[in-house]
Amino acid sequence: MAVVVKYVVERNGVERMTFTTKKEADAYDKMLDIAESLELMLEKVDVPLSEQQVESLALEIAKSKDDFMAVLKGGKEVPAKAKKTKSDNVADIKDKTAS
Repeated sequence: MAVVVKYVVERNGVERMTFTTKKEADAYDKMLDIAESLELMLEKVDVPLSEQQVESLALEIAKSKDDFMAVLKGGKEVPAKAKKTKSDNVADIKDKTAS
């Protein structure tokens, strides 16, 4: 029998993602914290956005925060990166309420 250690990131009682390393789980949790803060900021902008658009936009900005920071600091546009693929040690957790 094998023992497998998994790190689960949970938000508001919902399991969001599972990882095999604590470092990756912590990084994902931090990204979610940033996305939540961005959502609060985006809700205050004078542009009509739906709740889903605010949530999606905040998450995408949080995922690419380093690129956004470079541009906001006056840097040139960051070249588009190749589409990232999930690593083998990351697994989505299905929302059990979606049935």
